[in-house]
Amino acid sequence: MIANDDIMIDVRNVKKSFDDFHVLKGISMQVAKGTSEVILGRSGIGKSVMLKSIVGLLIPEEGSIRIKNEEVIGMSVQDLNRLRKNIGYVFQYAALYDSMTVRENLEFPLRKNTQADEVEIEARVREDLRLVGLEEAIDKMPGELSGGMKKRIGLARAIVARPEIVLYDEPTAGLDPITARGISELILDLNQQLGITSITVTHDLECTRTVADTVYLLEDGIFTHNGTFTELQNMSDPLVQAFFQGTK
Repeated sequence: MIANDDIMIDVRNVKKSFDDFHVLKGISMQVAKGTSEVILGRSGIGKSVMLKSIVGLLIPEEGSIRIKNEEVIGMSVQDLNRLRKNIGYVFQYAALYDSMTVRENLEFPLRKNTQADEVEIEARVREDLRLVGLEEAIDKMPGELSGGMKKRIGLARAIVARPEIVLYDEPTAGLDPITARGISELILDLNQQLGITSITVTHDLECTRTVADTVYLLEDGIFTHNGTFTELQNMSDPLVQAFFQGTK
């Protein structure tokens, strides 16, 4: 049981549908401060819908979502914008601004969400590019970057304003195994160095193995199982084994 003061994200019985398609059928999870949780499931199963509901980009029909004890569902746009300043979001395809250099992409959230001066902005941008190993790319355009480099820049942009929470949407999608492993290790390192609380949605077992404190298996709109990677890996349930075959 997580102490109330340690709960960063509290999701209770969340249901979300699109017309007659019931995507989330009663999802509940509690995320403690400083932990790294993974929602594992097949593509198109509703994992990203869960993340977008947490930050108020989608509105569930039922349930409760509280971030640091503030109810997100029904929150005003003004309050949502205030809350989102403390949440980094890493999109599946990096979602960098194509017309901006790497430097400008990282400067944008600092100018928008903080009172940092020019000296602080320059220092923070360079610090975070060093953290992801890409300081030399500071003046490149996104079109000059590989897929793996874009992912790293997306991570740097998500953490540059030092949010307490970061949500990762399929961070290794579309990457070769070596690059994907590097991104997963980078997520773990950033979480540990910066004390971030995170939720990662993925169907990548190796990413899950690397970053997860707790794994939630999403199937047919509900969490059917949860536990550590090793606990789920060793379960005899056929549904779980369908995901974990070949990982022992």
